Amino acid sequence: MCSFKRIAVSNRGLCSRPLPEQVRRLAGRVDFFLLREKELTEAEYEKLAAEAQAACRESGITLICHTFTAAAARIGCGAIHLPFEAFMKQRAELEGFSLRGVSVHTLEEGRQVQNAGADYVTFSPIFETACKPGAPAKGTDTLEQFCREMRIPVYALGGITEKNEDLVKQAGAAGACRMSDFMK
Repeated sequence: MCSFKRIAVSNRGLCSRPLPEQVRRLAGRVDFFLLREKELTEAEYEKLAAEAQAACRESGITLICHTFTAAAARIGCGAIHLPFEAFMKQRAELEGFSLRGVSVHTLEEGRQVQNAGADYVTFSPIFETACKPGAPAKGTDTLEQFCREMRIPVYALGGITEKNEDLVKQAGAAGACRMSDFMK
């Protein structure tokens, strides 16, 4: 099994500095940077993605673009992450990406995207999180069962902090996604 990976999930609203500068501060702390700025237009996203990509290259971090597949392709980003429904609709168009990730919330969704060619999934929310108020936390027992059922890497998402990250590692996750800790 590969070593435990860390994914920083972007949120410009939490940053006290420009996002590319925040990326550079993550050098040596994260493996992937998931640029998840869904409220931007595609043109705005593409500009930010190009800036983030340069910062990621300087920092030894792999950029993963989110949702905007055409923008990701235009800047030469080989990694894309999509919500479940978008992945199922667009999966035939993702051949050019070397890494395809999908957000899932149930084992059935995980199985579907695994069989449809996803390279990894994020499974959430594991713990309560301010990003998804009211969403019931799945907990580490559910995460452990989910990880046992999947043949592709599972990255835990939702309410993960430095203090509880070991719990998701012990549950069998291939890594953890963290937003607040890495964006502040």
